[in-house]
Amino acid sequence: MDRYEPFASLGLALLAGALIGLEREQSRPTAEEKRPFLGGIRTYPVIALVGAMAMLLGPWAVGTAGLCLGALLCLSYWRDAELNHTGITSEASALLTFFLGAFSVAQEVLEPLTQRVFVVASVAVVSTLLLSAKTELRQFSSKLSRADVIATLKFLVVAVVALPVLPNEPMGPYGVLNPFRIGVMVTLIAGVGFVGYVAMRLWGAGKGMLLTGAVGGLASSTAVTLAAAARAKQAPELAKLSALAVIIASTVMCLRLLAVLSIAEPRLGKQLIIALGAMAAVGIAMTLFFYLRGDGKSSEPGAVVLQNPFELSSALKFGALFVVVLIVSRWAQHTFGTSGTYVTGLLAGTTDVDAISLSMADLVKTGEIEVGVARNTVVLAAASNTVVKAIMAMVLGGGVMGRRVIIASAGMLAAGMAVVIAS
Repeated sequence: MDRYEPFASLGLALLAGALIGLEREQSRPTAEEKRPFLGGIRTYPVIALVGAMAMLLGPWAVGTAGLCLGALLCLSYWRDAELNHTGITSEASALLTFFLGAFSVAQEVLEPLTQRVFVVASVAVVSTLLLSAKTELRQFSSKLSRADVIATLKFLVVAVVALPVLPNEPMGPYGVLNPFRIGVMVTLIAGVGFVGYVAMRLWGAGKGMLLTGAVGGLASSTAVTLAAAARAKQAPELAKLSALAVIIASTVMCLRLLAVLSIAEPRLGKQLIIALGAMAAVGIAMTLFFYLRGDGKSSEPGAVVLQNPFELSSALKFGALFVVVLIVSRWAQHTFGTSGTYVTGLLAGTTDVDAISLSMADLVKTGEIEVGVARNTVVLAAASNTVVKAIMAMVLGGGVMGRRVIIASAGMLAAGMAVVIAS
């Protein structure tokens, strides 16, 4: 063992205990509450040091100290129960502090010391955050219903249980049907819809939908379009908000694409500043136009009835639509040949802008294609993706949503194509 490591490990235990103890001290009941108090800024650091010293002495000391602490915590809980205070937060946090102290010096469990520092610090910070966010977490929980919990579990079953076991290999016509890729898209669409649902429940329909568009655009503006269209179909009073969310997502897509390509291939990113910048500028202008007209205002509280956003039947319908577009796109590429770079960009952009854009960046980097050709291909891909989203909005979301998305998309499309033609 390093000469100074025991002191560093004991210091780590002390700091972890002090952090949790500081939060517990802030939660001390007032004199009027007449409620027992387990401990605070002094007690928890001591508990952490007890765990650390016990670990240094050996497993038998850890067991003995743990049993003694457990007995004291049981007495504390019994005392609280006698006064009708049956929460175990303080007792559980004391037990966690003991184990953090023990882990801080557990050299044989995790090496080197720097890794133990990060693990102990992470657990201490997260647990302190949970302890201090009692009021906020209760408010959050009060806004959720049993249907919200079930919807969350449905989403997690698909995202965490089903998705990882899907085969990640090409299948079907032209090898275009990759089950894992399709599953990712279905999960992404359902996830965007679910995030939007939670955001609307927490912050209202207006702020929730706009936030969904901005954040969802960082992942997939197509997913935002499908989710927003489903929401507009379910609640027509949200059609204008849904359209605004799609316009915001498309604008964010242009900015995200510019940032990614500037990192992947700076020469291509520099060439795209004007084209993608013009499309984003039009998107921002259209967002402000519709927002100032009142499209960003939500309905009166209670006027919008929100339903479970994660029904498997809806997710599967979106997945089927995505598969159809994939097959048609690949068929067209096979028919026209991949030598037509612009045709490839137009067709690939109907389903995914990132893949074709990163492919162009790679070709520029290897010198297989000129920067100007790559720039035009990326713009065409973004343009075709914009057109597809406008069609989806009209067909799936209805006329009110579709007209607004089409107007904004036409402006963005004109801006991007004007740059391509002028060059």
